[in-house]
Amino acid sequence: MESHGVELTQAVRSLASSTKRRRDVMSQAPYESFEGQPNLERRRLLGIALAGVAGSVLPAASSAAAAGPSEKVDVDDIAYLTAGEALARFRARTLSPVELLRAQIKQVEAWEPTLKATTYTYFDEALDQARIAEGKYARGEPVRPLEGLTCSIKDYHSVKGKITTYGSRLYKDFVPDQSAPTVERLLAAGAIMHCRTTTPEFAHSGVTASLLWGVTHNPWNPAYTPGGSTGGGGAALAAGYTTLQDGTDGGGSIRIPAAMNGVFGYKPPWGRNPDDREHPNEWLIHYGELARSVGDCALMQNVTSGQHPADMSSLRDKVVIPPTFDGIAGMKIAMSMDLGYFAVDPEVEKNTRNAVSVLRSLGAVVDEVDIGWTKEVEETWNTRWQGVFYALAGSLLTKSRNDVDPFVIRILEEGKKHDVTKFYNLNTVRQKMYASMTKIFETHDALICPTTATTKIVAGRSSEEPLTINGKSVNPFIGWFMTYPFNLVGTLPVMSVPTGFDAETSVPTGMQIIGPAYDDLRVFRIASAFEGATRPWQHRRPKLAA
Repeated sequence: MESHGVELTQAVRSLASSTKRRRDVMSQAPYESFEGQPNLERRRLLGIALAGVAGSVLPAASSAAAAGPSEKVDVDDIAYLTAGEALARFRARTLSPVELLRAQIKQVEAWEPTLKATTYTYFDEALDQARIAEGKYARGEPVRPLEGLTCSIKDYHSVKGKITTYGSRLYKDFVPDQSAPTVERLLAAGAIMHCRTTTPEFAHSGVTASLLWGVTHNPWNPAYTPGGSTGGGGAALAAGYTTLQDGTDGGGSIRIPAAMNGVFGYKPPWGRNPDDREHPNEWLIHYGELARSVGDCALMQNVTSGQHPADMSSLRDKVVIPPTFDGIAGMKIAMSMDLGYFAVDPEVEKNTRNAVSVLRSLGAVVDEVDIGWTKEVEETWNTRWQGVFYALAGSLLTKSRNDVDPFVIRILEEGKKHDVTKFYNLNTVRQKMYASMTKIFETHDALICPTTATTKIVAGRSSEEPLTINGKSVNPFIGWFMTYPFNLVGTLPVMSVPTGFDAETSVPTGMQIIGPAYDDLRVFRIASAFEGATRPWQHRRPKLAA
């Protein structure tokens, strides 16, 4: 969940012009009913429950062999290879970048009428790049770290010379003259951008839907959201569209879709990766990555991290993530199921406790702790979010507000009410939060907690629609994801890892692994050990309904 501050005058001017899009969208009508009841299309999707998925769950983490997958998985399926596997096959000349790309194009073409996870595709251009990479491998020439790998780019991240809409009608023809620093680095390292993935308008929400592109659906069950704001990217990874996906995270926009699509997502500590030029020195927002393996997150992180002249807060020291780690036997891990104030769905709690059993089976000591946070954390993040939004886009209240998501307008109106004193005093709460985490890290190596408190968020759901979790009424906007507190203590690295499936929705659940300030390696070490014990993508994959 992020905001965006590109020049609004240019965006408003672009609204009047026309554009040729990859697919038609109903840009003159709301993306969904804003009423409390699902519309007819939503009811239809609620009945789909993808073949072989509904009602089943991943094998319990503590006994992975106890239950079989819903369908036999072909582990050699090209579209689902990890980046590490694909690179090894490229080098061995048993697979070419062209073959990988063509397999994933087939996935896009098969799934897209259902998921609506992409905005633009560049298949012809990408195939040309894949052929060049294919030639390099064939001739045994030196290759770059990501040579020939597909990487879908979130349509919130500026790409030089390519329409970047930020999920908004106002930017439907906007062409940036510079790329986001992390995008620059990914493409310079040989990644092939073959498609852009959807985001809610200005990345404002944990549900991916927009007036411009419509509603994005979850490949495990299209009745439900894939999360947000990198929701299109999470769905793309789960459906085999791409090998890698970039992301941004201002309140959970990497970790929420990672959890809800059963993939891995990393929010680096603030400054580790350079931020974009539109949010200078904004500590709430982090550029990171999503992938189907911990190793692939490391591969991307090693490319994107490090100081960049466009970001004064980017760190000079670069941390290199190794390909393998020692085990976690003897490590002490703290666990909080509710972070002190969240209501948590029983299915999420069950899968989190299964994950705790896995960590204990690997030799770690896991203790349940009281983190001591209260609802003031929710108010603090909301105030910061609203204030940043208003500072960047407050002019929308008087310009073109009819072309903007009504909830974005509400965020702006709330942000207008905050004064400088209230805004600065948020740091007092942040410091209290950091002190409580520091105390935990005095006796424990890391903290774990659920990523989302529930999976029961239907596709296209309004952020104002009342929401109840485990019998308790919660904030309908942010009360269902447990990610945003860690943007307030942004120097802490956090990764979301898959923990199983909700038996009622068939939507995946996730667990956050939080490390001490700037200790990326500790988070990757625990995540790597957990992945090795559970191997989530060896069990099953979403299956397209007939």
